[in-house]
Amino acid sequence: MRADIQDRLQRAREATARAGADGLLVAGAADVFYLSAFTGDAGLLLIEPSKVTLFTDGRFATQAKAETPQSKLKLIRGSLSVGVGQHLSAGRHKVAYSPSQLNLASWQALRRAAGPRVRWRAAEGLVAGLRARKTPAEVDTIREAGRIACEVMEEVIGMIRPGLAELDLAAEIGYRLRRKGASGESFEAIVAAGPRSALPHARPTSRRIGKNELVVLDLGAILRRYCSDITRTVFVGRAPTRLRRWYQAVQEAQAAARECVGPGVAAGDVDAAARRALDKHRLGRYFVHSTGHGLGLEVHEEPRLARGQERRLESGMVVTIEPGVYVEGTGGIRIEDDVLVTANGSELLTRLGRDLLEL
Repeated sequence: MRADIQDRLQRAREATARAGADGLLVAGAADVFYLSAFTGDAGLLLIEPSKVTLFTDGRFATQAKAETPQSKLKLIRGSLSVGVGQHLSAGRHKVAYSPSQLNLASWQALRRAAGPRVRWRAAEGLVAGLRARKTPAEVDTIREAGRIACEVMEEVIGMIRPGLAELDLAAEIGYRLRRKGASGESFEAIVAAGPRSALPHARPTSRRIGKNELVVLDLGAILRRYCSDITRTVFVGRAPTRLRRWYQAVQEAQAAARECVGPGVAAGDVDAAARRALDKHRLGRYFVHSTGHGLGLEVHEEPRLARGQERRLESGMVVTIEPGVYVEGTGGIRIEDDVLVTANGSELLTRLGRDLLEL
């Protein structure tokens, strides 16, 4: 058994016991992989005190045997939820689960098949909480994914010119990430020019980049299943004074939030640091999302760096720092980097210049 999987299973069992259960049903794909190394897209994992059972179907039989030798394999014909429920119905169990990982139909089928002898314990985010702290090996992978993302960002910024379509630049991003070793994109790359740059999650379109406008680029690489995430904003032409001031304000907000990151710091305090910097420039009302999020097997995971979040940062967590300003009809500015929480503070994992580039 891989040592990292064995350690993760032990921690999951301890967390399950604290939740008042003797079994844990894992349904989210990232959580299943984290605790078993199974990469198939149809699987449920049942963790019990002395065994681990992977439920999947015949399409993944060979794959599951190769990837998860530490798990007992049960191939199910039909509904996986029904298969798990029938497995549990043979005894008395208290089973923890994350409600958000099961849709209503699956949950109802699971409960019916399990019957009255099984008592369920809602334990939202139990495995996600374990995943928040990365091992040195996980951090090294995210760091490498960040390096790939930075290289591609630098290359595509050099391609920006008036008349280039957002979709064409987005296609270059995906191609270049894979050429550098990524297995895919952490998310569909954002290429948003002109007034569309004021849309924080804009999808690239056939719109062509024009002269004298902002362009927001947000991209990430998946490497060995771990994600990176980086954003830069450039101006095509000579930026007017007003936009230069906005850009400087976002730079200051990002720097303030990065400097706040460290072990024991409340996640909400990092968000507050960014907002205070923007408020000084009277731009706080144009910052419409949270300051950042955890990064790992998923591009959005724990912890959330948002208003009121009381969770304390811990050494080994990897988070994004991405304040922005979005003004409808004019455009948006966002600067984002990946940051590791260390024992003494933080380490910047994405090293690419953050000064305003005028192209």
